[in-house]
Amino acid sequence: MVTAQIVESSTMRYTPSGVPALNCLLEHASEAFEASQVRQVKALLKSVSFGSVAERLVKQEIGSNWLFKGFLASPRGGRQLVFHIQEFTQS
Repeated sequence: MVTAQIVESSTMRYTPSGVPALNCLLEHASEAFEASQVRQVKALLKSVSFGSVAERLVKQEIGSNWLFKGFLASPRGGRQLVFHIQEFTQS
């Protein structure tokens, strides 16, 4: 689970089997306590969603904040992680 802001969204595409797919970029910002210090945490997450989640997500405004649920995976042959969004709700 991660709270994040939508900072970029691509045009809806479709997989070869016709499933809607949407790539987007999410930005997370928070504070964490580490080694007796407060740390500012920021991260950009390459993300993807499929099916009805993609159809809902494409309608959301850039800059809006959400609570995203999903999992991290590396694309085939890739080294960079991609966050697969399975659900999102208003944060």
